[in-house]
Amino acid sequence: MGMKRNSAVAGQFYPGTAFGLSRALLELTRKVETPEPAIGVVSPHAGYVYSGAVAGEVFSSVRVPGKVVIFCPNHTGIGEDAAIMSSGAWRMPWGDVPVDEELAARLGTACPLLREDASAHSREHSIEVQLPFLHRFRPDVRIVPVALGHLSLEECRDLGESVADAIAGDPERPLLVASSDMSHYVSDAVARKKDRLAIDRMLALDPEGLYATVRTERISMCGVMPATVVLFSARRLGATSARLIRYATSGDVSRDFEQVVGYAGLAFV
Repeated sequence: MGMKRNSAVAGQFYPGTAFGLSRALLELTRKVETPEPAIGVVSPHAGYVYSGAVAGEVFSSVRVPGKVVIFCPNHTGIGEDAAIMSSGAWRMPWGDVPVDEELAARLGTACPLLREDASAHSREHSIEVQLPFLHRFRPDVRIVPVALGHLSLEECRDLGESVADAIAGDPERPLLVASSDMSHYVSDAVARKKDRLAIDRMLALDPEGLYATVRTERISMCGVMPATVVLFSARRLGATSARLIRYATSGDVSRDFEQVVGYAGLAFV
């Protein structure tokens, strides 16, 4: 069955008990009669008090299928630059979220860039915080976790297009999730201005433009690699539109507008 990855930030980024987490999710999400199918989404990964409302709206708005591939930045710097965990399960307050071993094996074969490396995931929070939202709408969800370090634009393209080709024929395609916050520790005004530049590239389904804009404008968007990869995948899978579901900054909650982090939720359809 593979290893069990213990939760790293339960009780910090989100409530650490099943009851407390369930109550928080009821406040942060809503039931939508007909959530739209999406090829991919971008969702933030900070503490729920700050970014939970944005993430909650993302997963309330789109249909969550039985399988989800989640790409996250590697904040810890541990492990490979494109680290997949292809067996086992993630322990959460309500129980285990299993890794979809069949899908993970397919992606590993299709994408030579991916390396088996559970260590990259052991203390990384940016996939873990997405799981309660996925479980809220799909209790039987299975995941394939991928943590990304520094990749070139070509590597992002190769990975994104390889993933797309591997899942294109699936009867129910997995949802592709890019876990990312936006600008970090700048003023609210600067965050909103810079983040809009990156958001506009994502809305244009322009992974090359996103990658270049984040670099040239020095936007401290931690999940630019995941977002670029998911954009390449979405475009390859025929995405024709994107929408901004919600944007906020930590200042909206903390009322400190001098040092904020930005949060954007988008869907690629």
